[in-house]
Amino acid sequence: MKAIVQDEYGAPDDVLELRDIDPPAPEDSSVLVRVDATSVNPADWHLIRGVPYIARLQLGLRRPHHTVPGCDVAGQVEAVGANVTGFRPGDEVFGSPFLRGFGTFAEYVCVPADLLTHKPENLSFEQAAAVPLAATTALQGLRDHGRIGPGKHVLIVGAAGGVGTFAVQLAEHWGAEVTGVCGTGNADLVRSLGADHVIDYTRVDFTRGARRYDVVFQLSGTRAPSDYLRVLTPGGTLVLAGGDSDGRWIGAVDRLLAARLLAPFVSQRLTSLTVAPSTADLALLRDVIEAGEVTPVIDRSYRLDELPAAIRYLEQGHARGKIVIVP
Repeated sequence: MKAIVQDEYGAPDDVLELRDIDPPAPEDSSVLVRVDATSVNPADWHLIRGVPYIARLQLGLRRPHHTVPGCDVAGQVEAVGANVTGFRPGDEVFGSPFLRGFGTFAEYVCVPADLLTHKPENLSFEQAAAVPLAATTALQGLRDHGRIGPGKHVLIVGAAGGVGTFAVQLAEHWGAEVTGVCGTGNADLVRSLGADHVIDYTRVDFTRGARRYDVVFQLSGTRAPSDYLRVLTPGGTLVLAGGDSDGRWIGAVDRLLAARLLAPFVSQRLTSLTVAPSTADLALLRDVIEAGEVTPVIDRSYRLDELPAAIRYLEQGHARGKIVIVP
């Protein structure tokens, strides 16, 4: 099969190579999926470049443990392991083997059965591939960490990105009053997703406005945790789930450490999110998608052999929604 292979860390154009390799075989509790589409996530370029360096403690110190990257998959089941009962060949599925094998930048991938579920019937494979990691991040950040609910005032920083476009729709679905922070060119998109208010960060310092929020979901930018305290209600919650950083050693982890040090001295909850893909959350997402409450936003698609270009585009930080890869 054809797959994108990475033997070392570095720039995408230098270390990613399209090769013919043997297809994987499913283990007892995994499923072999023919990849009809996958998508690009910030986790991919961090894995490919091996930055921040602290991530190599988990990904591989000198070279990546997993030589075929890729976090999302939508496709058809080719074969199942001996212990798998919920899927059979021909089923249309989607899911994410994030931190449990990766490998979706290929024509076939083996995925643990507990990370897959049946694809939403109203989505194409390309649309479904945009969902797993980004939408699960949005779901877990708002529900589990933000404790979102009807009437809550939610500020989503990075509302036009891959996670942000799902977060706006999910927050609206759960009855929150949503304010999205984005650049000038993305305001109409964020409004179309259901945001009640939109702030253009290039024109307004949203951390110094009069409005206060019960939840701030931080997905982009370089703001320190202390900056967000100005716009949180006294019992509000800051959920740190991303952001930009030039630091090669610990990257955005410096903000997580700052939040942890600050937390004992303030009335607000300061928390960070590490996404944990699960079948239950994928099933919930499938239900709201099939109900028409959430729709993936796709910026553009690339072929598998164009993956380095897709990664470069993602790294620029201007993608509207998700970037999809097709074999």
